[in-house]
Amino acid sequence: MEYVYAALILNETGEEINEDNVTGVLEAAGVDVEESRVKALVAALEDVDIEEAIETAAAAPAAGAAAGGSADAAEADEADDEADEEDAAEEAADDDDEDEGDGGEGLGELFG
Repeated sequence: MEYVYAALILNETGEEINEDNVTGVLEAAGVDVEESRVKALVAALEDVDIEEAIETAAAAPAAGAAAGGSADAAEADEADDEADEEDAAEEAADDDDEDEGDGGEGLGELFG
């Protein structure tokens, strides 16, 4: 999770989310940085609009509560699209893990 938090900190401060910056934030926090995890995170976030993702994530529970606990179909489609993107990132991370021979723990292992 600390890798994702580092990316969120960089986004919040207006800094570019790149390998050097993520590594710098993690090292400042005292984290033993794994270069492969940093690379995978930066690659996964390359085409992601973090502000939009945060707004979408915040709007889904609010819309569900306003609609009596059920999200509308458009929001469900957006959630499915995000899940598909995460699955693609997980597959890429699995490929990286398998190449390194560590058993392929996947995206869950990547983000702690």
